[in-house]
Amino acid sequence: MESKGKGPSWSNEARRGQNQPPRKDAYAKLLSQHQSSRFRSYLEQFAQQNVLPDLNSVSNKGCGSKYRKRGPIVMDKFDLIGQESPLHSEMRGEIGDRDRDVYSLTKHGQFGTVTQTNNHKEDLALDEKSPKKHKKKQMLKDPGSGESTGSKVDKAAKSESQHSENHIDVRCGLEGVNKRSRKKSGAKEKNSADPPLVQNKGHQPQGKDILCHKYIYLDSEILRFFFTLLVYCLNTASPADRVKKNRGGRQSKKAMFEEYMSLQDVSAGLKRGELIQGSLRINPKKYHEAFIPSPDGLADIFLDGIVARNRALNGDIVVVKVLPQHQWRPDSEESPETQCVAGNTKCENKKAATSSSPDVIVEAHYNDESEGPNEAVVQRVVYIIEQKHSRAASGFIKFLPDKNFAMFAPVDHRIPRVNVPLVDCPANFDLRPGDYANTLFICRITHWPADNTFAEGRLAKTLGQAGEIEPETEGILIEYDVDFSEFSDQALACLPQALPWSIPPEELSKRRDLRKECIFTIDPTTARDLDDALSCKLLPDGNFEVGVHIADVSFFVEPGNALDFIASRRATSVYLVQKVIPMLPRLLCEELCSLNPLTDRLTISVIWNLTPEGKILSEWFGRSVIRSCVKLSYDHAQSMIEAPDKLFTANELPPCAPEHPIDEIHQAVLNLHAIAKCLRAQRFEGGALRLDQMKLSFTLDHETGMPQGCYVYQYRDSNKLVEEFMLLANMSAAHQIYRTFPELALLRRHPPPQAKMVDTLQELCDQMGLNIDLSSAGALHRSLNETLGNDQYSSARKEVLTNMCSRPMQMALYFCSGALKNETLFRHYALNVPMYTHFTSPIRRYADVIVHRLLAITTEDIQNQASHCNDRKTASKRVQELSSELFFSVFVKESGPLDSEAMVMGMLDQSFDVLVLRYGVQKRIYCNSLEGLQSFEYKKVGKCPEMTLLWTPDDTEKPCIRQDLSIFSLVEVQLKSDKAPLKYSAVLKRP
Repeated sequence: MESKGKGPSWSNEARRGQNQPPRKDAYAKLLSQHQSSRFRSYLEQFAQQNVLPDLNSVSNKGCGSKYRKRGPIVMDKFDLIGQESPLHSEMRGEIGDRDRDVYSLTKHGQFGTVTQTNNHKEDLALDEKSPKKHKKKQMLKDPGSGESTGSKVDKAAKSESQHSENHIDVRCGLEGVNKRSRKKSGAKEKNSADPPLVQNKGHQPQGKDILCHKYIYLDSEILRFFFTLLVYCLNTASPADRVKKNRGGRQSKKAMFEEYMSLQDVSAGLKRGELIQGSLRINPKKYHEAFIPSPDGLADIFLDGIVARNRALNGDIVVVKVLPQHQWRPDSEESPETQCVAGNTKCENKKAATSSSPDVIVEAHYNDESEGPNEAVVQRVVYIIEQKHSRAASGFIKFLPDKNFAMFAPVDHRIPRVNVPLVDCPANFDLRPGDYANTLFICRITHWPADNTFAEGRLAKTLGQAGEIEPETEGILIEYDVDFSEFSDQALACLPQALPWSIPPEELSKRRDLRKECIFTIDPTTARDLDDALSCKLLPDGNFEVGVHIADVSFFVEPGNALDFIASRRATSVYLVQKVIPMLPRLLCEELCSLNPLTDRLTISVIWNLTPEGKILSEWFGRSVIRSCVKLSYDHAQSMIEAPDKLFTANELPPCAPEHPIDEIHQAVLNLHAIAKCLRAQRFEGGALRLDQMKLSFTLDHETGMPQGCYVYQYRDSNKLVEEFMLLANMSAAHQIYRTFPELALLRRHPPPQAKMVDTLQELCDQMGLNIDLSSAGALHRSLNETLGNDQYSSARKEVLTNMCSRPMQMALYFCSGALKNETLFRHYALNVPMYTHFTSPIRRYADVIVHRLLAITTEDIQNQASHCNDRKTASKRVQELSSELFFSVFVKESGPLDSEAMVMGMLDQSFDVLVLRYGVQKRIYCNSLEGLQSFEYKKVGKCPEMTLLWTPDDTEKPCIRQDLSIFSLVEVQLKSDKAPLKYSAVLKRP
């Protein structure tokens, strides 16, 4: 790093990354490690043989003038120049501003040439800027003698010519230092040779010998002392030490990570409350930050740095030890106003993450990114209970010269770099590493030693070229441990082999026959796994018989067989943009269980008698058989809702069963819509919350599969109709199984949001003048729908605020009722109901299969499977999001740049987040990367962030263009593809 008006800084602090802990000076560290009796005796022996000063005189008293004529030193020019070790500083304090020596030493037992100058820094400048000026240096007299330096030079030259055969070359020990020095000097040094200090008549340097004639600016005794230290280190290093130095590109003298506690100590610590257990979440944008949920649910507990995580990866179940309360580090509040100017080093080095400025990546009920440290700082992870992370990653390999391993660099920065054996790499990788610079590989971590920040692993697969959809998709699936392999023959053998399959007569006799009822499905146009159907029949008393009919997957998937094992491991279907990774074989998903029209299918039904207002009068659960009369899409149902008086023709709808005319189906849809509106109103009046977030959908080319266009998915009345009756069925099923099996019911709970984050958000909204009530789920829902205006940007403001309100939310979880004794913990916060489960999608969710067959499973099995379903649902959701991001990146690359309005939704001190209104994506804009931006200023008044941007005007005579930003500010952005594969940026347009 260079400061303005000065030469390059040679200090260790300048070279070190700002996020790394301070390191001890290298020379002081070396001294501290070698102040042993063995080293002292070695140094004293060396001093006697080579007329060196006494060790204590050098290390403790400094270097007096009486030592200035001693030596032999054979030394190359290396990067000790300007290094300020404690010893160096101590000697400078005694020596003062004495002259610095310039040595060119090529002979054992004699000095070469000695030139002195009064100004060290001036000589450095001459050396870097104009080597020719060295010829003009004035030869000064040695303070300790009457001879001029020039006469010394002549004598040294004669001595050199007489004893050239005794020349000792120690370049081998300093070769690595020379390489670093030459690398830092750059091309400029290559074009300028150092001026010869003496013409050596007896030994003309050839080739590498020229290295010995470079010179350095150092005190002679400092140079002699450190050279002695270096020789000692080289002579006393064991082969094992040299091997360690080459492992992972660094020498590990002590463990980077602490050893894990024993399981016995962990169990005791958890019981005493000294340790905390939780799921580790690592911030995907600031990977040095990690969090686990606090046991009291008030706030996340913060882990700072990789060392604190102790080799745990994202999603792992870990045990952490918290420092005693008197050692807690309070969260440092920002100053009310912080100025950040483009190019300001002080501002750029400031840590961007603050407690009140979190990143904005939001999931429906879960957020990887919490707000920084609140009160307690966790000491470190002391045990990993379960490695939830797959230990697999996609990334690139880099060649390391003279190593028997390569370095694997994961795409996900939360995963460490990995040393992989060269034998795992392509055959010609060592000869042509550049050929694989853009090739994606899969690496699996096998071991992470405690003494290395690099893990060890093996390459598992070559995916293909980065930036292509299929290799990138496969990398995502493997990293999130999604099983996309074909189903085994053993699993397929569990399904009926005689096709087409028909329902056995004995099974029909055990079920309620609903095949003559008007039952139909409503699904997306492209859906092929139809697992739910609806029915609505007007009763003579004016009420309605409404049914929800769910495919009976448990009839085909018997507990314990090969198919059940695979389904339980997959736990959920994974929906990508271009395809679905099914939980069950397609034969079952799309044929045997799918409620296809005009086909007899086995179902489990819940049927209510409802008033027109949606009040439940009676309820029935049981096994049934149905025959769907038509497959409607959401578009078909929406058309019926929007045109209640229209007479639809057969050409406007899919094929229908002749016994149920189109008018009957149309009226049933209208009746369901009317009841659904009442149910929905009752839910929200009762305190339910819905946080709607924009979802991006794509149109794909049928031949290439590439994205042709994208649009924000519209959530319409037909979607709400189906949602209301699925929610009602799930709530009814929860009460039904809990009444029957109070210790075995698999339920789904949603904990309330983190209280501290809610309080912080409430304070922010109050200061911004937003009338948002966060006291309950219902109050928040009413606030989001009533206080944001009715202009064209009200929906955008609602989306921004919805994202802000999603951050404190926790993730909904499956659990077994027997595992929680406190029934108040069963509640679902967002739905505001005491009990909830998943019952309506057994084709794509294994939890629903369990609900269908509770009698055959034990309590422990249910809780274990509930936990596994949580993990797979989280992974499935993240994979779905990454698939959408992948396709949108390709769309930007193929169709961009894309212009859109955007709304500011969050700020950090050097960047801000925007919601791109046209596409519903969120992007971060970094101020330092904005072309034409002269300066920027960030400030916070209370909790309200504001930023002022000053743009350079086109006309230099005009003043700067000022742009003020705050939450909800509208800006113009352009989405542009980056050079890196599948990366795109949002660029702020000048106002």
